[in-house]
Amino acid sequence: MENDSLFVSERPGKALAKMALPTVFSQVIILIYNLADTWFIGRTDDPYKIAASSLGLTVYLAAVALANVFGVGGGTLTVRLIGEKKEDDARRTAAYTMSSCFIAALVFSLLTLVLSEPLLTLLGATDNTMGYAKEYLLTTSVCGGIPTVLSMCMPQLLRNSGYAKSAGFGVMLGSLINIALDPLFMFVLLPSGKEVLGAGIATAISNVISMVFFIVMFCKVKDKSVLSLPKRHRRIEGEFLRSFYSVGIPAAIAIFMFDLVTIVINRLTVSYSDIDLAAMGIVLKLERLPINIGLGVCLGMVPLVCYNFGAGNFKRMNEFVRLARIAILVFSAVCAAVFFIFPEQVVGLFINDKETVRLGGQFLRGRCLSLPFMMIGYHVVNYMNAVNQGKVSFLLAIIRHLVLIIPIMLLMNLIFGLDGLVWSQLVADAINALVAYLIFLKVSRRITSESR
Repeated sequence: MENDSLFVSERPGKALAKMALPTVFSQVIILIYNLADTWFIGRTDDPYKIAASSLGLTVYLAAVALANVFGVGGGTLTVRLIGEKKEDDARRTAAYTMSSCFIAALVFSLLTLVLSEPLLTLLGATDNTMGYAKEYLLTTSVCGGIPTVLSMCMPQLLRNSGYAKSAGFGVMLGSLINIALDPLFMFVLLPSGKEVLGAGIATAISNVISMVFFIVMFCKVKDKSVLSLPKRHRRIEGEFLRSFYSVGIPAAIAIFMFDLVTIVINRLTVSYSDIDLAAMGIVLKLERLPINIGLGVCLGMVPLVCYNFGAGNFKRMNEFVRLARIAILVFSAVCAAVFFIFPEQVVGLFINDKETVRLGGQFLRGRCLSLPFMMIGYHVVNYMNAVNQGKVSFLLAIIRHLVLIIPIMLLMNLIFGLDGLVWSQLVADAINALVAYLIFLKVSRRITSESR
């Protein structure tokens, strides 16, 4: 593989920076375009439209989960096989990843089309938000379903093959185009009242352009890497297939669990009012700043850990893990401090409605303190995926979302009302961070001891 030196001999800090910085930058751009949707829709000063886009985004996250089955499962297996010097198997795995991802994305789009209205009702859509939410859903997840899933899967394969800059650029390209198209469709091309539809169309078009860029990149690197566009559905069997899905499915389930938590939050919040839902929607997107950057660092860490795990260089592997953990904890703590000190000022950047700003400030101050604990959990999950511990990753997702967050959220909402719902995230993630780190210590020690 052309980029072997990055995995083998580059100083750990420099190698992590080369892999993580393009990924972090692309994650920041993703965040900006997500916030841009909210900001532009917020210019209407209509909280119902913001609430509707939040509901549509929940389904959009399901596409992210689907992409993770193939991007994480196929990407981590591919780079581990490269580390083990099994390039033919790695090539077959990459081809299987692409063909299977396309088929799954097609099924996802068709199911979303058929089930759009009952799905949105389940998520908490009301008469005030259903029409807007359906417009957003049909553009982003039905018409744009295939390019959305592929444009999220393909950069993971590129990144794990050592092409982090190209992967990051492709993601940034789609995001920047989305930001440029948002005001064009929302306020120029479409009539007043169709702002949510305009945001959805902009997102779908940007994902198509991003997908085309990645297709071009796959063609460009096919002679220098294990990546290529399959002409037919390729298969892998035996241990490779089990390894693929034992990591990919838990990675997807973790996103589905995150989505499930968002659904519960939306359902509980809308029981107070649609204004509360709009405020919570803004806060959930603001949280994505530290989360996206933390995930960018972890995603940059994963291929480096995968390769050295496959090659048996555990000392170098552990150094990448340590450096990534320090980086995400420091940044998330800084973000938590800013959000806690200036909550209403930050929320006020997205909407001028005073009641929405007031509520959003309360929600942000209560939830932001959980960010460093949340980062520990994400770091451990990505480590488990990298070292082929998909079952442990799945267990961590179950513990965090089903054992801790949802029960604690329901209980604190029942006892303390809306304030309990807001502060439940801190309680759950603090407990989860402790559990996740203890599991991390046990697994990492076992891996090290088995190598002796």
